[in-house]
Amino acid sequence: MEEAISIPLILFMIFVAPIWVIMHYRARRQISQGLSEEEKTSLHNLADKAESMAERIRTLEQILDAESPDWRNKV
Repeated sequence: MEEAISIPLILFMIFVAPIWVIMHYRARRQISQGLSEEEKTSLHNLADKAESMAERIRTLEQILDAESPDWRNKV
């Protein structure tokens, strides 16, 4: 019975555990380094697009308020 448990355990410790530990600490290191330059650029572009969309929404709401003052009550 002990062989049935010990052989898979040994195989796990030889093959799976080292890979698991390496991947774990590699992910930890990447998280601690923060954003890469590409990610920072992408985040900045997304923030610019969000601000542009917010401005467009404000403009559309102003147009709707002028043309149909009760449009907010219809929704």
